[in-house]
Amino acid sequence: MNLAALRPLGSSGLLVSPLALGTMTFGTPRWGMDEAASKAVFDRYVELGGNFVDTADVYSGGASEEMVGKFVAEGVLRERMVLATKSGFNTGNGPHEGGQGRRHLEAAVDRSLKRMQTDYIDLYWIHIWDGITPALELLQTMTGLIAKGKIRYWGLSNSPAWFVAQLATLARAHGLPAPIGLQYFYSLVERGVEDEHVPLAREFGMGLVPWSPLAYGLLTGKYDRATVEAGPRTGGVPNSGGDTGDRPDDDKRLDGDNPFGDQLFTDRNWRIVDALREVAADMGETPARVALAWVAGRPGVASTLMGVSRADQVTDNIGALSLSLPSKAIAALDAASGEGGRFLYGFFQPAARNQMVFGGADVIARPAEGGA
Repeated sequence: MNLAALRPLGSSGLLVSPLALGTMTFGTPRWGMDEAASKAVFDRYVELGGNFVDTADVYSGGASEEMVGKFVAEGVLRERMVLATKSGFNTGNGPHEGGQGRRHLEAAVDRSLKRMQTDYIDLYWIHIWDGITPALELLQTMTGLIAKGKIRYWGLSNSPAWFVAQLATLARAHGLPAPIGLQYFYSLVERGVEDEHVPLAREFGMGLVPWSPLAYGLLTGKYDRATVEAGPRTGGVPNSGGDTGDRPDDDKRLDGDNPFGDQLFTDRNWRIVDALREVAADMGETPARVALAWVAGRPGVASTLMGVSRADQVTDNIGALSLSLPSKAIAALDAASGEGGRFLYGFFQPAARNQMVFGGADVIARPAEGGA
């Protein structure tokens, strides 16, 4: 299999490569890339047959969308590429600069279209559930954006299964455009989506697009536990642009501040890394390719997001598509990773939601029916 072997995303006519190019690294300080390095990564992906590029309005303060739009325009590639972007995390200083209310989404789409130099977005993701906006309002907003020709399809990321099911059911009942994809953290260290989201996607015809299949590089096997535990890191959304600086060759994403902070450095996850290293050594492969092949081969996965910081990593990751994991290897990885890993629902705690989605505003959800 290679990048040019396209497949439909869910029950739709949108055809995508088996590996999508994630662009969170485009323009992000410290562990990201400047424009020249980002262009080299983009060019390598396109040269090798890839057609699915994923960004977000929050990445590097909008610089990622701008780079993607510029690269596509310069290469006259718009008709070939599937461009996806997202909104939901707060991008400004007010409560309406995030979330999934109609006011924010209409404005966010227009800003993304301008930054990406395009008349339409192929796939628009709701980046995170805001815990406030009713499902019907969101469905009507997305229906309107499709009717206006601003987006072609839509999907959901970082949302609880019950909310996704409500949206899909409403869309089916009213004959409205339903979400065609789900984008979630899915890797050997985070398998929470298997409980509800994977069967939900199968039932409603949504393709799964895992993000961070290598757990921000933890599953490359390049981290030393003693070194990692020597210093704490803080978490947060990568919404700042600016000078990416000179990045040392041995600098890794989780070494400093990153969206996960220290959450990934658990006893369980270190055991998974050890099992992965052993499987990779037995196969004569790298831990990264084995971990990526495991995710790409999971039931329901349509395309897997890869986030890279060098062009040669694109080539290396593509090697995972032709990797067939022996049943013994799969059993060993499943045994090590089967328990734990429920990252998603931490997003939905009121304090975290108010900070990430509503810019620190004190937003109170509607009380439950019958409650105080």
